Amino acid sequence: MTTKKTIFLFLFTNVIFLYSSFAQNYSAIDKIVLKYPKSFNTTEDLAERIEKDFDSEHDKARAIYSWIAFNIKYDYAAFLKPQKTQGFSYRNEAEKQKKIQQLNDKMIQSAFQSKKAVCEGFTVLYEHLANLVGLKCEVIRGDSKTRLVDIGRQDLNSNHAWNMVLIDKKWRLIDVTWGQGYYDSNKGRMVNDFSSVYFDTDPDYFFTKHFPDSGTYLGNKLNKEDFLNGPLLYNKAIEGDHKIKEPESGVIEAKNGEKITFLIKNISKSDQFYYLNKRNQPVKISNGKERKGGLEFQIIFDKNIGDYITFFLDTNSIVSFKVDMK
Repeated sequence: MTTKKTIFLFLFTNVIFLYSSFAQNYSAIDKIVLKYPKSFNTTEDLAERIEKDFDSEHDKARAIYSWIAFNIKYDYAAFLKPQKTQGFSYRNEAEKQKKIQQLNDKMIQSAFQSKKAVCEGFTVLYEHLANLVGLKCEVIRGDSKTRLVDIGRQDLNSNHAWNMVLIDKKWRLIDVTWGQGYYDSNKGRMVNDFSSVYFDTDPDYFFTKHFPDSGTYLGNKLNKEDFLNGPLLYNKAIEGDHKIKEPESGVIEAKNGEKITFLIKNISKSDQFYYLNKRNQPVKISNGKERKGGLEFQIIFDKNIGDYITFFLDTNSIVSFKVDMK
């Protein structure tokens, strides 16, 4: 009897107008970890250093996140040419689990020693280090929402992996793969750009971009349609708590000349807030009203609007919607 160990891969996809840039904002924990060696002899050595420097569960979990994000790079070449899935046979459940652990151990050491991995390598390394410092941690596999074409698609895919870690008796959501950087399609290479936004992410934001294979989170069922049909949020939206209150769907169905109302949290009339039209020209939002802790405004949907509409705050993309002109 044979089973296959699937390697879950994740591709960072963006275009010139869609990447949300950040000024580096390191926490006190990050600054300490930045002084660590880029390489340790063993994962146990790294875990001992973290335990020596940090006491709380939160600080240990953040230190692991930071070290991996600073030092492990996304292996884009491996994504383009993935290795064949590795199968094995087993006689009983105990032997099956032992062989799976052997595969995981190999993946952990590969990521730790080569300093390169795809998302599965990031997550099993995070889980391994968390366990070494006494934290309970799990690897979660599921779908990810990263591209414009993901808005309104019909089916779920199992294409990504992330972690949950128990901190102070509460499960926290972590995606260290996304914390280390992104793929710049214009330069054709990975860009190292540390972000803390995917450490202990608010579940309301996290599950707009992630959907677990189980369809549940802590026993509660998640809404698949909300995930598939919701708008595409960018890092800046999460960082600035820019929740989308209107419209509810990421797929906007409009007739030519129809006005659609938007309401986005934590944006004011004085902000440089705009969208790009079909010709990639910026169109400033000038009819906004401050309401319910955000900015309410209307857009007339006509031939100047393309297949997607993306809103920007200063130079940072906030959210994209798919446009279906009737």
